[in-house]
Amino acid sequence: YSLSWLSGGHRSRNSLSFPKGATWFVSCYEIETAKRLLGSVLSDPEVCCGMRVTGVRLAEPPQFTSQQRFLVSTPVLVRRFDGQTIKHLTFSEKDSDALLTQTLLRKMKKAGLEGADVAVGFDRTYPKARTKLVTIKGINNKASLCPVIVKGSPEAVAFAWEVGVGHSTGSGFGALC
Repeated sequence: YSLSWLSGGHRSRNSLSFPKGATWFVSCYEIETAKRLLGSVLSDPEVCCGMRVTGVRLAEPPQFTSQQRFLVSTPVLVRRFDGQTIKHLTFSEKDSDALLTQTLLRKMKKAGLEGADVAVGFDRTYPKARTKLVTIKGINNKASLCPVIVKGSPEAVAFAWEVGVGHSTGSGFGALC
């Protein structure tokens, strides 16, 4: 699965404000995960800080072709583990595409979708690509705000849309739109 960030807010010096409400999405490969989440949200719509869920919409994956360019809703985190060190790669580094592909293939294998031919890469022609430092639980993560291109079977492309790309998609990285 992958989680987006809240959108629709305004940032002030010390707070966030959502005068017109917020939107947030979760995308899942397994329908049972989506059903459990939906049941939980509907049974207890209170979130935090006075926010509550007022509406839910289920969306089926679109019909994809064998190549799809996705905008990203959240920064894409790409990490390389070298022994005991972790290096964060950005869209500007060619090795990041191979790591994005390896990560998606690992997720596909875990979901029982082995043998699929798929490739993921950043769209380096995008002129507004940038990096963003995101701190979660005191850990700084250097991630990329840059569209990605997924090539493979329509099912593999849909899987990428459902689970996101890169590392830590369940922590708000790599959500695709």
